[in-house]
Amino acid sequence: MRLGLTQQLRAEQRQVQSPQMIQAMQVLQCPMAELRDQIDQELQENVFLEVRDDRDDADEGGRVAEAERSPETKERDEAAELWNELENLERRSDPGGIRPTRMSDDEADRRLDALYNAPDHAMSLPDHLLGQVRMLDVDDDLYRVVEHVVFSLDEDGRLGDTAEQIADSLLVPIPLAEKAIDIVRSLDPPGVGARDLKDCLLMQLDRMSYVRQLTRRVVESHLDDLAMNRIPKIAKETGASIEDVKESWAFIRDHLKPHPGAAFGESRNSTVNPDVLVDEVDGRFEVRTERGSIPELTLSPSYKNLLKEARSDPKVHEYLRRKIEAAKWFIEAVHQRQNTIQRIASEIVSRQQDFLREGVRHLRPMKMQDVADAVGVHISTVSRAISGKYIQTPQGIMEMKRFFSGGTVTDSGEMVSQRAIKDKLREIVDAEDKHNPLSDDQLVDALRQHGVQIARRTVTKYRKALGLESSTRRREF
Repeated sequence: MRLGLTQQLRAEQRQVQSPQMIQAMQVLQCPMAELRDQIDQELQENVFLEVRDDRDDADEGGRVAEAERSPETKERDEAAELWNELENLERRSDPGGIRPTRMSDDEADRRLDALYNAPDHAMSLPDHLLGQVRMLDVDDDLYRVVEHVVFSLDEDGRLGDTAEQIADSLLVPIPLAEKAIDIVRSLDPPGVGARDLKDCLLMQLDRMSYVRQLTRRVVESHLDDLAMNRIPKIAKETGASIEDVKESWAFIRDHLKPHPGAAFGESRNSTVNPDVLVDEVDGRFEVRTERGSIPELTLSPSYKNLLKEARSDPKVHEYLRRKIEAAKWFIEAVHQRQNTIQRIASEIVSRQQDFLREGVRHLRPMKMQDVADAVGVHISTVSRAISGKYIQTPQGIMEMKRFFSGGTVTDSGEMVSQRAIKDKLREIVDAEDKHNPLSDDQLVDALRQHGVQIARRTVTKYRKALGLESSTRRREF
């Protein structure tokens, strides 16, 4: 046996994704807002990519003036235009060389309006608390410890570290750490700096001018019973009536906040921009993709001149050629995205006619593979095309992925989607006697009366997915 390095030739076939295919898949998967950001980035990076201006096609007077110019004037203007394009190309290729451009008055007004209408960032809990501390008379040493305590709070406003741990971390006396904790606990909102839920609620009760003794006793000793809806047990142990316990429970629920820090720095709801619009016209559903703020892209008309002038320099010529190809591929990827979403949405609408007319109970079970086979694409393409996309229908705006779900067969042999079953389950629970709510076994029987036969464990899974409590917790006394 001989050891050593050898070379072998081997022929094999492998599927390799080109950069253009990867870009096309990324564009397809982008929601409309992200696609707009990606287009803006491409416009900044590629000088040959620009937004189509319809006014250029309608400017007949400009073409007449072009024909009347002398050859010398044309040559001079073309040279100046070429110089400007090359200068723009150099600036865009070098981020450090970007210089501010002059905006028109209309563009400046639009950007100013957008700035005024942009939502302000929500104030964080530490900023809110430290703003109050600065109004107090505290020395630098105490402020440093208070600041540490503030930034040690979790997102609910609770403090997990003890005074000993804080003192050991900052190498300060324990009384100073305790004083800093007391200052934080005295700040607004009430309940900040609490150790646990009970401490948080009691801190809020202490700030109130009058609280029923029963309410305080429920918070001190029966929070677990409240969570399990054991109202009769609380009434028995406290000697109060069930109605009095229910009143205390209602007061706790309406006036106390278990998560006082959750209101700060909360994320804002983003605006939903549907990618597909469905309208019913003369009894037929028409599907169209919504471009929204997506501009119509085109190649800059100056690229031919730039390529012609750069023939003498192979490196510049090759660089320009790659930029032009990249611009073409990106334009094609955006067009392909719109076309793919249009075809998939049309197939979805053709299969969900009853839902569009009658509502969620008539939503048919549908698999991505079925739509992929009908449209003639891979199932992964369907998955990317519906990811983060919304469709506006006569039944409202909804995510496209909600159309895809499994189902079960009713007694009549009809397929019913999981969404429709969940909707029926919620309807049954909403209509039940709250003093004697239905158990999961009884919900199985109720669904069977509507022709839907599913197992008890499936009912339990659907109930939890809908956020519905068990019959014990749903019971009202």
